[in-house]
Amino acid sequence: MRHSNALGIVSRLVSGIALLLVAGALPWLSQRDPAASVLRARYAELEPTPEALAAIRAELGLDDGPVITSIRWWSGVLRGDLGTSWVSGGEIGPGAWGALGVSVTLTAFAGAVALAIAAAIVTPAVLRVLRDRPQRGSGPVGVALTALPEFLLASALLVVVAVQLQWLPPYGWTGLHTAILPALSLGIPAGGLLGRLLADAVAGVTEERWVNVWLLAGARHGVILVGVLRRAAAAVVDQLGLVLIGLLGGAVAVEQVFAIPGLGRYLLGAANAQDLPALQAGVLLMALAAVLVGVATGLARRALRGGPLPPGALPPPPERRGDDHAARWTVGIALSLLLLILALGLPRDPYTLAHERLAPPSGELPFGADASGRDLLARVAHGTLGTLLPSAAIVLLAVVVALLLAVLGEIARGPAEIANATPPILAGVIIAALLGPSVGGAALAVLWVTWPPLTAHAAALIDEASAVPHIRWLPLAGVSRFEIWVRHVLPATIPPLLRHGMLRLPGVALALAALGFLGLGAQPPLPEWGLLLAEGIDYVERAPWTTVAPAVALILTSVLAVAVAGLRGNRPRGASRTPRGCR
Repeated sequence: MRHSNALGIVSRLVSGIALLLVAGALPWLSQRDPAASVLRARYAELEPTPEALAAIRAELGLDDGPVITSIRWWSGVLRGDLGTSWVSGGEIGPGAWGALGVSVTLTAFAGAVALAIAAAIVTPAVLRVLRDRPQRGSGPVGVALTALPEFLLASALLVVVAVQLQWLPPYGWTGLHTAILPALSLGIPAGGLLGRLLADAVAGVTEERWVNVWLLAGARHGVILVGVLRRAAAAVVDQLGLVLIGLLGGAVAVEQVFAIPGLGRYLLGAANAQDLPALQAGVLLMALAAVLVGVATGLARRALRGGPLPPGALPPPPERRGDDHAARWTVGIALSLLLLILALGLPRDPYTLAHERLAPPSGELPFGADASGRDLLARVAHGTLGTLLPSAAIVLLAVVVALLLAVLGEIARGPAEIANATPPILAGVIIAALLGPSVGGAALAVLWVTWPPLTAHAAALIDEASAVPHIRWLPLAGVSRFEIWVRHVLPATIPPLLRHGMLRLPGVALALAALGFLGLGAQPPLPEWGLLLAEGIDYVERAPWTTVAPAVALILTSVLAVAVAGLRGNRPRGASRTPRGCR
């Protein structure tokens, strides 16, 4: 046990040092030539000759190597200097801190919305505790709210509330009225997730033995309710921290839709302009905020539980209640509609400009045509393959990575914790700045946040398989360790790990779509869902079908993801929940 804890500490320490070095060396690590971007931004009249580019590289210090570059940057950070923008030549600090302040304010508003939604979802469970009635879990409302991708909800609110009804401004950050729609876009899905988690936790806590003991002792229902809520809150407070980190780091799309000058939009602009010092500063501030949230949630969990708990002090969660008849019907309907879109759209050509621009839906064009006159049904159907096939490849690769790292045990704990706390959009922004926007870069970003929960599950499965009595006796019978692994441990580990990975497939697809929507993934003319939505958003007032078509596919996929995860028995043992963005 002590050896395992020591390895975990070493892993965290090494991972932290590596993260600091990588953050400082981002300009040197870029595979795109930053000198060309700086030359265009500062000296547009100059030709990009080799001599001019070499002078820019010398000015930026890109010839000093990664270690020197990182040390130089961190020495400035420790003095309070976040560096100078490559594009504008001005100080980065004021703009980065201002953007962080905007994002923190937006996160606070969104958090308030999320808590209100969660309270509404958990209220029926609270009433059942007060009335001493059986619990039923979170119900369909939480599932429906959780199934809404933030960037899609933001687009819908922009079109309906701001453009068509003109109740609120469509963009900007000038007062409380401009924060309402962005806060709703971020807070409603987050509240649905928190409400589901808390309602399910309340339902589980009411099954624990101490609740019956208190009832038999004659405790008032109000006293029992306080105890149940405290116990349930302790179980989900870590998830609240992950949600807050996701709101702060995953608000890039919402800030982009509503033109909010927050940290997410700041990072996206820095990545697109290849202003890597600004990107470094934004990532640093985001990491500091994540650390503060993690410390706060840790202290809150400790306070709710009354201090540190010895192993085994808390009972395991009970089996989930009720049947999953509705969830199975939801899975069947969503899957059938996706297959219908594939069957009707795959035979069509997604690239030919054969129709009138923005042609409305008709018998010939069930989903209408886009701004270039291409068949939207064909593009959505081919986008299904263009989104789901890379998602399947990401999941399979994550399974392989999980198996390899699970064998290493505690050594992988540090990288896993860092990756698990990274929103996929933030990873996408960093990779796009280093490698350029592409399907491969987006896939790499989503893979970065997909492998940690699979690794935790793989480690648990390997421990269980290795502890089976007959496997423990095999070495005494002369069976080699390699044969034990190949013939006994891996066959018991791979099938449940693959099932777990497939459960994450729709969530991975949604994360890829979000990166495509931001221009960090697939590039035109590829028919990818997020890219289709981004292309149609400019014409939504004249031709709303340009966004409805990809939105239908995204909603079906999101509903399918939540419904599949809600099926009883589909919760893999040893698997941890992940923050929104890669459900």
